[in-house]
Amino acid sequence: MTNQHNILLIEDDAEISEMLKNYLTAENYHVVCAFDGKEACEKFNENIFSLVLLDLMIPKVSGLDVMQYIRKQSVVPVLILSAKDSEADKTLGLGLGADDYVTKPFSVVEVLARIKANIRRTTQYDDTKEKAPDLLQVGDLVMNLSDYTVTKHGAPVTLTAKEFEILKLLLKNPKRVYTKEQLYSLVWQDEYLGDENAVNVHISRLRNKIEEDSRNPKYLITVWGIGYKLGEGL
Repeated sequence: MTNQHNILLIEDDAEISEMLKNYLTAENYHVVCAFDGKEACEKFNENIFSLVLLDLMIPKVSGLDVMQYIRKQSVVPVLILSAKDSEADKTLGLGLGADDYVTKPFSVVEVLARIKANIRRTTQYDDTKEKAPDLLQVGDLVMNLSDYTVTKHGAPVTLTAKEFEILKLLLKNPKRVYTKEQLYSLVWQDEYLGDENAVNVHISRLRNKIEEDSRNPKYLITVWGIGYKLGEGL
């Protein structure tokens, strides 16, 4: 069985772009390459992609601007590839909506694993069979597992793949408190190396989308010294 997934690769280094394209093509992905931000936005509009690989240091239109452009219209998984490895850069990239962040130089095996994990998480909900909606609800927040949507007060809430996974985990286990290590392991499906930044950024971004007041959350409750749990939203 072939993957039949389209990947948009945005990388201005021709050598890195060619290397990644060859590896991904060997894995049965169809790769569309863009070498600057302007071309990336144009090609994003021309195709439907399962994932975007984005280098931040690209000409014409910056990688962060491309990230914002994509997020205004899509929740497709975005994996950032960057030589910038500071916590501030990672926080900025994740805060703008990236699902993952890999620093250069990187292992191609690691990049492939993260691509597969992100695509798997988003496509596991693509069920064409007719069935009753699978709903999870707390307060005015409703998650539909059948069509991968979330609403609050009946209005749609646009979440990225990882935001959806975090919220789903808490909704399915309303009485449980999760440590940051547990959240990272279950949602990212990767070994936790003590980097709390990714979890913190996603929790903060999720609160901004579902809470009336993100500084006084009712859904995503912090259990000080331990982690997070689901509140009643009241």
